[in-house]
Amino acid sequence: MAKNSKASSEFLHTLRRKVRDGTLRTIWRDWKWIWSFSRKRWPSVLLYTLFGILSSGLGLMAGVVSKYMIDAIVALDLSKLMLQCCLLIASAALSVAFQSMTSRFAAKLSVDMYNDVQAKVFDSIMDTDWMHLSQYASGDLLDRFSSDVGTVAGCAVSWLPNMVIQLFTVLSTLFVILYYDPIMALIGCASTPLLFLMSRRLLRKQRDYNQKVRQVSGEMSAFQNETFRNMDTLKSFGVESQMSGRLRSWQKNYRATVLEHNRFTIRTNVCLTIMGTAVQYGALAYCLWRLWRGDILFGTMTLFLQQRSNLSAAFSALVSLVPTALSGSVAAERIRELTELPKEPHHPATAIPEGGCAVEVKNLRVAYTKDRKVLSDVNLYAPAGQILALIGPSGEGKTTLLRLLLGLIRPEEGSLTLIDGQGGRHPLGADTRHCFAYVPQGNTIIAGTIAYNLRLAREDVTEEEMIAGLKDACAWDFVKELPMGIHTPIGEGGKGLSEGQAQRISIARALMRSAQVMLLDEVTSALDQATEQQVLQNLTARGVTTIVISHRMSVLEQCSGAYRVQDGQVIALTPEELEELAKT
Repeated sequence: MAKNSKASSEFLHTLRRKVRDGTLRTIWRDWKWIWSFSRKRWPSVLLYTLFGILSSGLGLMAGVVSKYMIDAIVALDLSKLMLQCCLLIASAALSVAFQSMTSRFAAKLSVDMYNDVQAKVFDSIMDTDWMHLSQYASGDLLDRFSSDVGTVAGCAVSWLPNMVIQLFTVLSTLFVILYYDPIMALIGCASTPLLFLMSRRLLRKQRDYNQKVRQVSGEMSAFQNETFRNMDTLKSFGVESQMSGRLRSWQKNYRATVLEHNRFTIRTNVCLTIMGTAVQYGALAYCLWRLWRGDILFGTMTLFLQQRSNLSAAFSALVSLVPTALSGSVAAERIRELTELPKEPHHPATAIPEGGCAVEVKNLRVAYTKDRKVLSDVNLYAPAGQILALIGPSGEGKTTLLRLLLGLIRPEEGSLTLIDGQGGRHPLGADTRHCFAYVPQGNTIIAGTIAYNLRLAREDVTEEEMIAGLKDACAWDFVKELPMGIHTPIGEGGKGLSEGQAQRISIARALMRSAQVMLLDEVTSALDQATEQQVLQNLTARGVTTIVISHRMSVLEQCSGAYRVQDGQVIALTPEELEELAKT
């Protein structure tokens, strides 16, 4: 009695401690989020649970029928044997049927739940503030978006139903054993107190290990993604063996973390196995003693041993739900970390008339961090239908200016305004982004046909519009010579195309948007001077307001104005300076 009291006191102490250190609160918060997906599909989850309960109940019924069949055969009482055989076959057949339906239901529900969770996370990420999201490596984002979402979806589908099914199995099996022999029921439950005591260490350690494994896995995925994405650069440096060494270092770290988790799991399983074996042998000894005394029949002994084994399996299944719950909690926390990042502020803009728009920046000041001010006191004006150049050394804030216009980052002070052809003024932000077509630095072509790449900008673009855009981007001459024209497949990163060809297709893709303002970030660097001049002339002919970043002074020949970005300042060039620089 004193031991039981001490065990209860110890468990309550553990529970209080976990409440204080926040572990249970964190797990509960994570699981409330997971269950929010289960609630949306509660009829399917309920039916899945019902099928599992019926399958478990029929299995228990088959065990009881088997007892009476064995007793009847031993006693040579065959009067009810046929009925018992029919019941046994029927219960077994129905159990298989319900198991099959449960499996089929689980597969459908898992796919639907995975899609639900992934869609919600995807929508949340797409609306997340760019500055906060850019702090995460793309490999880590992909790992959370696939692996962690899969874990959460699995938990949302099966964890609570499995808990209910296993609890039903434990209670119903315990009731059957208790009906025939209360002492046997106590033997079957002998391991329960120890399971509660083990939870003190199991809960925290298992969650910590899950977190470590997922973190290392995410970091390794990020490394692999970056390596494959920059394969050409790495090969040009001749650092293949160096990267292989780094991969093996990551693998070594991952291996150590996984094996540490595995060691803890093995120790836990050994304790559970020893405990289960002791209970099993104790039950066998008790049944043999009762059979020797003539207190029970052979069929009853078989029922005891069979259901005690089922009871132990159900207990083990319940215990296994603990690490599953912790794994789900860790995965949910990693996903929630993304979904709870600050969202982009939305201020629905008024309708902006089609046609040329001017861009005005006044008294702008921006800093990525408090101690790193990028631009201050910026004043800039891009006339409608004209080309404006931003020049200056790298890393001085030219690309930052474009991100400000797109609403990806926000200034600490000042205003950014789009002025339409009727004089209407529209503050720039996330909701005016559709007025811009942005072509960033680097190769942004993705795997697929040329037409597929062009339709990324606008799904309903016609083939005639694509050809017109390719012509204005000076890309049609080489595209029409390809084996399948605009339907020619190209590889990831524009494999199969030269850098200049990829740049021209990127410009054509931006033209598909029919936006009022075009933003070009070093996208003519791989073009010869004549092609560059022709592309810019075509943009002017379209009446598109264009802001171009370039280190090539030849661009200035097509520009109506230019600004130098340097040392945190944006300074307008005089017409004389512009003309002089254009000649260099």
